[in-house]
Amino acid sequence: MTVALLTVLVAGYLIGCIHGSNAAQILSGVNLKKAGHGNAGASNATLSLGWKYGILVGLIDIGKGIFAILLFRFILNDYFSFTDSEISILLYLTGAAVILGHNFPIHMKFRGGKGTASLIGIFIALDWKMGLIGFIAIIVFSLITDYLIIGVFVLYAIFVISALIFEPSIWPSIISFLLFLIAFYLHKENMKRMRHGTEPKVTSAFKKKSK
Repeated sequence: MTVALLTVLVAGYLIGCIHGSNAAQILSGVNLKKAGHGNAGASNATLSLGWKYGILVGLIDIGKGIFAILLFRFILNDYFSFTDSEISILLYLTGAAVILGHNFPIHMKFRGGKGTASLIGIFIALDWKMGLIGFIAIIVFSLITDYLIIGVFVLYAIFVISALIFEPSIWPSIISFLLFLIAFYLHKENMKRMRHGTEPKVTSAFKKKSK
């Protein structure tokens, strides 16, 4: 168990360090850490460079979440003799490591994105039905409120509740709740701007032309 635990944490973190924002920088010449709100994620890519770059960054960050979970689900099921509960915990730890790698990547001086796109990919790979519900929820609530942050928090709430209801032990829900707390902390500036009326609205992203 110890070897598997260390493997999923280290490998998950390194996979998380693969950033869609790096691809956007190569293609556009713009460092997202120095543009907009300085966040190396899909939302800032959309606001700073346009929706095409936002989609590119989002797909890469979602993809790495899906890849990490599917890879380790295959490895854990085929090469180890773990119980369903142990595999569940290890997969949630894999997802947590990916998000930590995305949020605190070593090559960006531990200042990366906020993990939302990666969570979508992780959630879909863990449970595609609930992941799809979460994906639809973030879109719907973001459009209704015109604030992405509201959709993000709804997504995390569904993630936590899903783990609590469907996973065979309490640990996945604890892990998912800790990720929710990290997301809450990383979005504190967004919440402050929303209170002051300066947080960019979802509709503004559609008005931004891609460079």
